[in-house]
Amino acid sequence: MSTCTDSNEERNIWNWKSRFVSLICHYSLELSHTMRGSRGFKLKDRCKTTQVHAYNPSSETSTSNPFPFPISKLHFPTINSILQESADSTISLSTAEAFLPYGLPRTDSFEPPLELCLKSVDFVESLAELYRKIQMTQDFDKSLVYLEQYALLCSLGDPKLLRRCLQSARQHAVDVHSKVVLSAWLRFERREDELVGSSALDCIGRVVECPNAALLHGYDPNSVFDHCLCSNQISHFGNNFLSSESEEDGLVCFCIGNEEVNCIRGKIAALSAPLKSMLYGNFIESDKQRIDFTHVGISADGMRAVDFFTRTRRLDSCSPNVLLELLSFANRFCCEEMKSACDCYLASLLSDIDEALVLIDYALEERAHLLVASCLQLMLRELPGYLYNPKVLNTFCSSEARERLATVGQASFLLYYFLSQVAIEDNMMSKVTVMLLERLKECANARWQKALAWHQLGCVLLERKDYKEAQHCFEMAIEAGNIYSIVGVARTKLKQGQRFLAYELINDIITKYKPTGWMYQERSLYSLGKQKILDVNEATRLDPTLSFPYKYRAIAMVEDCQIEAAVAEINRIVDFKVSPDCIELRAWCFIALEDYQSAIRDIRALLTLEPNFMMFHGKMRADHLVELLSQHVQPWSPADCWMQLYDRWSFVDDIGSLAVIHQMLINDPGRSVLRFRQSLLLLRLNCQKAAMRSLRLARNHSTSKYEKLVYEGWILYDTGHREEALAKAEESISIQRSFEAFFLKAYALADTTLDSESSSYVIQLLEEALKCPSDGLRKGQALNNLGSIYVDCNKLDLAADCYVSALEIKHTRAHQGLARVYHLKNDRKAAYEEMTKLIDKAQNKASAYEKRSEYCDRDMANNDLSMATQLDPLRTYPYRYRAAVLMDDQRETEAVEELTRAISFKPDLQMLNLRAAFHESMTDFSRALQDCEAALCLDSNHKDTLDLYSRTRIQARQNT
Repeated sequence: MSTCTDSNEERNIWNWKSRFVSLICHYSLELSHTMRGSRGFKLKDRCKTTQVHAYNPSSETSTSNPFPFPISKLHFPTINSILQESADSTISLSTAEAFLPYGLPRTDSFEPPLELCLKSVDFVESLAELYRKIQMTQDFDKSLVYLEQYALLCSLGDPKLLRRCLQSARQHAVDVHSKVVLSAWLRFERREDELVGSSALDCIGRVVECPNAALLHGYDPNSVFDHCLCSNQISHFGNNFLSSESEEDGLVCFCIGNEEVNCIRGKIAALSAPLKSMLYGNFIESDKQRIDFTHVGISADGMRAVDFFTRTRRLDSCSPNVLLELLSFANRFCCEEMKSACDCYLASLLSDIDEALVLIDYALEERAHLLVASCLQLMLRELPGYLYNPKVLNTFCSSEARERLATVGQASFLLYYFLSQVAIEDNMMSKVTVMLLERLKECANARWQKALAWHQLGCVLLERKDYKEAQHCFEMAIEAGNIYSIVGVARTKLKQGQRFLAYELINDIITKYKPTGWMYQERSLYSLGKQKILDVNEATRLDPTLSFPYKYRAIAMVEDCQIEAAVAEINRIVDFKVSPDCIELRAWCFIALEDYQSAIRDIRALLTLEPNFMMFHGKMRADHLVELLSQHVQPWSPADCWMQLYDRWSFVDDIGSLAVIHQMLINDPGRSVLRFRQSLLLLRLNCQKAAMRSLRLARNHSTSKYEKLVYEGWILYDTGHREEALAKAEESISIQRSFEAFFLKAYALADTTLDSESSSYVIQLLEEALKCPSDGLRKGQALNNLGSIYVDCNKLDLAADCYVSALEIKHTRAHQGLARVYHLKNDRKAAYEEMTKLIDKAQNKASAYEKRSEYCDRDMANNDLSMATQLDPLRTYPYRYRAAVLMDDQRETEAVEELTRAISFKPDLQMLNLRAAFHESMTDFSRALQDCEAALCLDSNHKDTLDLYSRTRIQARQNT
């Protein structure tokens, strides 16, 4: 027995030695690949072959997906280390599998999404052309031109700019249909439907979004931003009309079943030519005193209402059912005046979506234009909530439905543009989205409309893997003038196995047009080997705001087991442009590094941006992954969370602060003040859509009226309604004095050029705010704002006191204000040192480098601004400063090139204005005019650009 046991032990030892030799061979091969920089083996595959740190004999026959954790530097283990660690490594591997059940992403498994908007190969030229088009178009025809502007500017992703386009389109709308759609679109952009207790017909108090004003035909652009009169409902149409007829013409009796209705013959005849012919013409009824109307389709009550209308021109005593009978009667006998009155009155009575869903078919059948518009308004203002209601779908989606709407003037490109954008945002791949885009295509007339409709339909079909149809759509979009749709054709060819043809298509664009970042990014999808990474790097050089190149390089590093370097690569873009896909990738990397605390931080931030986010290509709920990871980190108590929040806030760690607040909200989801803090952080990160959602949740969870008013005020302020926000703040203060109400009022008032009296009032409001209870985070902000007002009033000592007080409660950004005070006191050294303190403390420090550059000599300033650009390429001041320095040194061409490089990926108003001024000084008037026109397309009221544009036009005419 013992001999057998000894024999087995010797056999086991021999097996282990054999496996170790095999492992050494595999590891040597792996090391040689690593030293050559080969990416032939994926990280996942390497760990299948080596299994050095997590060796499990059973894995040789397993078909499961093992993972390379823990990952460490390459070294050769001993037999004893393998034997000793095998059991522990098996447990570690199973934990890793739970966290990364679908593995890590691979470079060949992802690609950047296509942009759904119009994308010009020369954006500045397109802006300039559009501005000239706006100027040449008559005012009452401008609405659709502003819609085109909206479509073009969508690529910039600026919600405020897009909202301004929609407001301008609404301002110049003439017909009821356009007004209804645009006012509903503006409401949708504010997502007012998410406010608990709101109604579809609620009005913010301005004509531009007023549902009642939208039902009034006519053009009055000057009053569209005035206050509306919602309390005065639409007139009861004809209430003040008095009859001038007498009863001399005699009576006529209409018999309806067993009932008789006596009417004045002349008044009934006056309703329409057919009735006049019947009662006074050659028909037999002209000689009758009693006429049978039993089969006409009107009840006795309906006929009495007809009689009442002929006498008084009033309908206000009629029930809705009777009004519908009158509408049908008016259609049958061509009584246009009565039909119009019924149409208008019924439209004014509609109050909710259920009524609209009942009446829409009847209104379409009777061709009651205003009633249809009123029904559509209620449907549109309830989006996206009612998008998939069967009645709503029947009203909009089919070709027949569009044709029915067209018969009453209620089908348009504008309508289906709005509907399709709602559908795309809700579910891009749904059949409803496809149907609405088909209708959009049918309504398209102008070239830009056709290009947009075909391109968006192509994008949706590509996502649905209908490659041939998608390719056809993209080709039609190209034919309509959208060069960017070539990217769509290339993608469809790639999906159909035609990589070389796809490469040639994109290469042709690069050859024909001035290269931009997205062109090289796209070509990298079809390149191979070294050319691929060259294209990706060139894309970043031309446009550092594109996220795909950073993600590609990071994943390539992961495949080479350089996960720390991958995190650093992703940080390069996350530090200035937060997006869910990049945050998700960084979380994956942290899990791979077993840094679960950092992974949880990123996933919580991700859930703040998108509460229902699905990890691992949509295969696992992000909140479930947080639960799994939380079991491996030390839990925080509520007190710990507040301490962590203060620390992260003071270190200007916005993503970390978001994560802490998300954890606090899990334990206390109804805490509206935390939702509000969340919205402030999101705005700081330029995540405006998520910020507005947090604000709405803060309002919905408010337990008091005064608090709810404050959050409603912030929502109004952030959507451009400053006066309404002030009114909310004042109403809140009248109920209860609170920090947030005073702060809101002060902030809104300070958002204008302040004279000394206004500044004093803002100071008073901030002082009142500081007297009210609040936490240190908000009081620090109030002290910082108060210091800024004191500086503007040249009260530097008081300003310094405010900033010092803010710093004492860890409001780190107050260093910047204090530096400004030192600078104004001619102490640049102290100002520089103060900004250095901010740089040392802040995690997000690009703005601090930019500001510090103002307090040092030119060389040091250039260094700081270079660092600012490296950390955040979207900051425009460094480009403008460097260009101005080059211009001062008479290096004009280089100055223009410095601005041109930045404008290519961020067409900023200030940079366009400065480049126009450079062109003017170089007597290149045509380019100067083009830059001015592009800038004015972004802001038509920018005074400096208007002055430069006027001056340059005069000089251009003088030189021709």
